[in-house]
Amino acid sequence: MTASYVPPRGRVDWVDYAKGFCIIMVVMMHSTLGVEAQAGREGFMHYLVAFATPFRMPDFFLISGLFLSRVIDRDWRTYLDRKVVHFVYFYLLWTAIQFAVKAPHFAAETGWLGVLKEYALSFVDPFGVLWFIYLLAVFAFLTKALRVVPPALIWIVGAALEIAHVSTGWTLIDEFAARFVYFYTGYLFARQVFALAAFVQARLALAMLGLTAWALVDGFAVFAGYSQLPFVSLGLGLVGACAVVSVAALLAKVSLFGPLRFCGRNSIVIYLAFFLPMAATRALLLETDIIHDVGIVSLIVTAAGLFGALAIWWAARGTRFDFLFVRPARFWIAPRPMALQPAE
Repeated sequence: MTASYVPPRGRVDWVDYAKGFCIIMVVMMHSTLGVEAQAGREGFMHYLVAFATPFRMPDFFLISGLFLSRVIDRDWRTYLDRKVVHFVYFYLLWTAIQFAVKAPHFAAETGWLGVLKEYALSFVDPFGVLWFIYLLAVFAFLTKALRVVPPALIWIVGAALEIAHVSTGWTLIDEFAARFVYFYTGYLFARQVFALAAFVQARLALAMLGLTAWALVDGFAVFAGYSQLPFVSLGLGLVGACAVVSVAALLAKVSLFGPLRFCGRNSIVIYLAFFLPMAATRALLLETDIIHDVGIVSLIVTAAGLFGALAIWWAARGTRFDFLFVRPARFWIAPRPMALQPAE
């Protein structure tokens, strides 16, 4: 087991589609659960969120690990700049923004000293939805640091951590245990993932049959209450990630759903900024009660989170607020490439 395969240079269309699925499902989850928590009841979107739970984040991390072999052989300074400092910058920036927005609410509950303590804790344990960005930096650093260890051993340990369903109450520890195996699988088995995408594109009928079987199994496991069992969760995560890759490969072959690919190309941009329009829209709709169906409210809030984040990004481009999504030169620790590196 080695990770000698290096994916092709440039963007890969089916990868953008897969990332588009991931980010939409993530925004949908946060929007729906947030609306339902405040409304005190569930809507039809709850079932879509539940169905996607076993594979939503596993696929995101697997895709994130696919291209690590492009840069992992670089010197430590360059590698840290591209794969660690890059994400640390956006995590620290957007954590500060989120705290600035939420501070009055936190202060009302714990006082301003409590706000400062919570902010200080965010440097050690990732805050809110930004834990994904935090862990990308941790996973990238650890994968390079452990290259002297047999890859099979690392994968087995990662799988064991996921199977153990670690629950300490610390986001860093719990999410690390639950997600590292998927990131490392993307890195270690990139060749096989790309081969799967090519296989699916060449055999449409067989792919559709397999995806139908997967959807039935995933749905049964989720709604029968088996999806969080040890070993079952790992299997559903890995197979579900492969299913998303397969769906993305099929869409890429026929060039359907261009907006989905656009979301994938800008998935980290959406991830960073969606909480602002999502929270604002949720508060407006629930406080005014102009729409009574919780499912419809959840759907609207999801759309607002997606399009609102893209609107913020579009408005910031080429302005003095460009630093929100493009890391400024003063925060590089290695020579910059020809083009600025965006949040992605």
